[in-house]
Amino acid sequence: MLCWLEEEEMSVQEFLERVGCVITHVGWERKGDAPPVRLALLRIFVRSMPVCSTASERDTEQQAPLLAMDIIEQLHRQFAMLSGGRGKDGAPIITFPEFSGFNDLSDEDFINVVTYLTSIPSLDAASIGFIIIIDRRRDKWASVKASLARIAGAFPGNLQLVLVLRPSRLFHRTIADIGIRLHRDDFKMKVPIVMLNSLSDLHGYVDKGQLTCELGGNLQYCHSQWIHHRTAIENFAVTVKTTAQMLQRFGTDLAETELPNDVQCTKDLLTAHTDRHDKLEDELKLAMNQGTTLLSCIRDKASKSENHKLNPDEVENQTTVERLLAQLDETENAFEQFWSKHHLKLEQCLQLRHFEQDFREVKMSLDSLMETLLALSDTGDGPGRIEQLLTELKSLQDIAQESLEKAQLHALHGDQLIQSNHYAVDSIRPKCVELRRICDDFSNEAKKKNDVLSKSLEIHTWIEKVRNWCENGVYLLASQAVDKCQSQEGAEAALQDIERYMETAKEQQLSQLKDLYNQHEMSLSELMKISVQNAQKRLEEVHEMFEKRHISLKRLSAKQTRPVQHVAPRPESSPKRPSPKSVRPPGSAPNRRGPENSSTKQNTDTELARRKNIRKTKGGIKIEVMHEESQGGSSHVLVSSETEESLSSRRR
Repeated sequence: MLCWLEEEEMSVQEFLERVGCVITHVGWERKGDAPPVRLALLRIFVRSMPVCSTASERDTEQQAPLLAMDIIEQLHRQFAMLSGGRGKDGAPIITFPEFSGFNDLSDEDFINVVTYLTSIPSLDAASIGFIIIIDRRRDKWASVKASLARIAGAFPGNLQLVLVLRPSRLFHRTIADIGIRLHRDDFKMKVPIVMLNSLSDLHGYVDKGQLTCELGGNLQYCHSQWIHHRTAIENFAVTVKTTAQMLQRFGTDLAETELPNDVQCTKDLLTAHTDRHDKLEDELKLAMNQGTTLLSCIRDKASKSENHKLNPDEVENQTTVERLLAQLDETENAFEQFWSKHHLKLEQCLQLRHFEQDFREVKMSLDSLMETLLALSDTGDGPGRIEQLLTELKSLQDIAQESLEKAQLHALHGDQLIQSNHYAVDSIRPKCVELRRICDDFSNEAKKKNDVLSKSLEIHTWIEKVRNWCENGVYLLASQAVDKCQSQEGAEAALQDIERYMETAKEQQLSQLKDLYNQHEMSLSELMKISVQNAQKRLEEVHEMFEKRHISLKRLSAKQTRPVQHVAPRPESSPKRPSPKSVRPPGSAPNRRGPENSSTKQNTDTELARRKNIRKTKGGIKIEVMHEESQGGSSHVLVSSETEESLSSRRR
């Protein structure tokens, strides 16, 4: 951006120099590469320059000739004229025609007119010296003497020759001859004064083609038209310089204008500068039309007749107008080049302000969305809460989609501004980078939260599966009655139930919970870790309970072959051979049954006491499956242990 400002400053300086060159050098002679320019134009622009700072410059300004409009009345009196004729060596000819009121002219009027006429020819022509023709054929010697005296005392240019057409009357001619001999030294002229008797004598000094018809020549001259052309040319020169000065001031104002920092002020500035440019452009067009019209008027005189040629003064007028038009065109080109750069700068400034305003709006929206996203928790105490968080996250992502797309489009617009060589590249590029960074941060954070919540939901789902499996397993263990498991058939049925339920653990892939925990342990919250660890511990405990029950039922379901015992029949049991009755002492029979009954009763009490003690055991209940041995005795097998509360709750 700094390089662009330096380039812009150089552009402004270049424009001001080019316009200043037009202002300063309009009317200056440029020998070797441009036609000569009239001193009148030099006078015009010297007068319009700023106040001089030195005495010599002030003297130059004070000595500057007047404009034709300043002495328009004196010029119309036609006591002196510049017809455009030239001497044989190119010396300009100034004619003082017959004018009855010449002696009544004030010195100021005479000096102004003569000074103005001598300032019109080019520097080259003026340096040769002027030829003065004084026509006093109808006048007296006194008029001739007064004319010579005024010319000698106030003529501002170099004189080459003075030609006097003496009075035509014999008396006045004789007096003129005598007077010129006697008073020649009084005129203090260093050039010859030639007294002519007739026009033919004049034609010996000046060609007829350089003399007007009044002097016997064929040079076409219209004094009113000459005045019109002079005023038009000078007005056009003033217009050119005034226009250049307006452009210069406008360029200076543009260079000193600071660019606004908001959109509306930039729009207003662009509108104001565009309006000023349009007005100046109209002024340039009017000036061009004025110069073109003036040039056509000068050329029309020559185009009306094939034999007519422009005199040297008219040629210089034409050249002057053409040069002024060229300088005006140069001024216009310089102005348009500068304006195109300045207008581009204003448009780019407006683009930048729009970009910055949209950037602030988009960034504010993204920051708010990012704040909301960061405030959204990525942990939940259950599947329901996690599903709610996922729904909120999805809703937030949907809401943020529009802002994210707008931010991406805005960053793309910034890239386009950079590619178009915008002057504020150093300001635009970081904002594009920041917008993309914020979008990436939001997307990455949203994806991270979504992944964490999704994994949490999955882990919670597996925790619920494990818990449900454990609860159902414990219920299955508790629902297997002890009395049913005492038979081989009941034990086998219970064993099949146990095996089928243990198969469901493999089918449900309950081990997946442990794998998920190992994969995502680093990203899980402490609460989630505790939940997984408790579920894993519970799964291991229930699995161990099933293994123990499986082993116990496996033993009970095994088929046992009882040995065949041959027992001799009792005698009393045979109907054919009744057993002999032995004589026993009284009381012997009761004594035999007593021990049997006592033994049976003792065994029963022992069994009841054992079961009662098992129910009272803290922390668990012993489930025993009883079966008879081959000798009529009893044995018991420990199947499993479980909390009394859980089993009792299952039975209820």
